[in-house]
Amino acid sequence: MYRPSAFAVDDASVLHDVIRNRVFATIAAVRDGAVVFAYAPLILDAENGGLGGIRFHLAIGNPLAKLENGARVSMNLMAADAYVSPDWYRKLVTVPTWNYIAVEGEGAVRRTSREELRKLVVDLSAQEEEKLLPKPPWLIDKVPPARTEALLNGIVGFSLSFERLQGKFKLSQDKSQDDFDGAIDGLEARGDAASLAVARAMRRVGK
Repeated sequence: MYRPSAFAVDDASVLHDVIRNRVFATIAAVRDGAVVFAYAPLILDAENGGLGGIRFHLAIGNPLAKLENGARVSMNLMAADAYVSPDWYRKLVTVPTWNYIAVEGEGAVRRTSREELRKLVVDLSAQEEEKLLPKPPWLIDKVPPARTEALLNGIVGFSLSFERLQGKFKLSQDKSQDDFDGAIDGLEARGDAASLAVARAMRRVGK
């Protein structure tokens, strides 16, 4: 992706945090000469070392579910994003823009075994159920074994070790402190969830 130096982020631990928090990603690969997209929740495997990796699953009818071992796959994950009005800047006279956080990764996929696929489903549900505490977590044991096996027949699991992982945090870092603060004030005054998320990200980045 296009990454001016002011917005480039390559710290794997920072990018891993974005993946953990956003979870849902766009998956892309070339099939029959065309770029094909799919959409899937992710399990981050940061302990893989280096850049880490991800696991995900797709419906068996999805064209990308036919990917073989070694196929090249790209992942894109958009986190916070919001419109920034030029009226919010305190000094700069310019045009509107958009602030956002994006993460891209790439690598070769490996199709998971049946046992690994089941573990992927268990890990993914545990990851998301933890966010619903104090609700008692849903467990796969609540589903009859025959039904679980039938459902697993309908999906295909993949794992991917990142060979490239990079982020773009376009959060007005290239603006003066006054204009940076003005943009935060405008986003917070707007008050919708997306604008507030970008404002929080800007405060974390700072000037």
